[in-house]
Amino acid sequence: MYSETEDLVRDLAENAEGVCRAYLPAGRREGSYWIVGDLQNNPGRSLFVRLTGPTSGPGAAGKFTDGATGEHGDLLDIIRARTGITRFPDLLAEARAHLGRPQPVVPDRQEPRKAKAPGGTPVAAARLFAASNPITGTLAETYLRSRGITQFGANGALRFHPNCWHREEGQTRSIPRPAMIAAVTDGAGAVQGVHRTWLAADGQGKAAVNPQRRAMGHLLGNAVRLTSQDDILVVGEGIETMLSL
Repeated sequence: MYSETEDLVRDLAENAEGVCRAYLPAGRREGSYWIVGDLQNNPGRSLFVRLTGPTSGPGAAGKFTDGATGEHGDLLDIIRARTGITRFPDLLAEARAHLGRPQPVVPDRQEPRKAKAPGGTPVAAARLFAASNPITGTLAETYLRSRGITQFGANGALRFHPNCWHREEGQTRSIPRPAMIAAVTDGAGAVQGVHRTWLAADGQGKAAVNPQRRAMGHLLGNAVRLTSQDDILVVGEGIETMLSL
């Protein structure tokens, strides 16, 4: 029987380093572990989070142990400790947001709900970007090279997520697909949104889906900044177009 909780725990474990970077940023990766002081994100070397391993059983990815206190658990426990969330449904909602998953729609029988603003929140966008991988050696690099693009920007604005949720136009079910993730930032460099381009499984073009691109977060007045601004600022439409330039 399908269990969304088990599915979320598994997806979090597959992206354990991204979870640790988002919720335990005082730590750092050493080999197959993320090491930090404790669940309160203090500096130190007491708490170990396994970043690689099987999906379950001994040595599973996403499991942590605090050598000083004996505490142990999984990534959901880390998210609970760092956010202070007490209600389990809210904890699952936080995990979905970090993974870039859509939240379930609960019908309101009292009165019609107002349409939700499209694109999600800057917080969810920042989490998705943090959960993504550097572009080098990924399908996103393969895709750009297939377009004749060999320069990927100097600001680290482009990343790759292997399982970014996509919902086909007119459908209700979302499917995880590989995607190029671009950070949409404000003038101070803070992530306010992300732009997603879903890719073919071999990276040789965009995925055969509709839509092939989507943005989320706060976009107005912000931009995907591919290089630092100097004496000349060039503004254009399309990541690939501007990288080509």
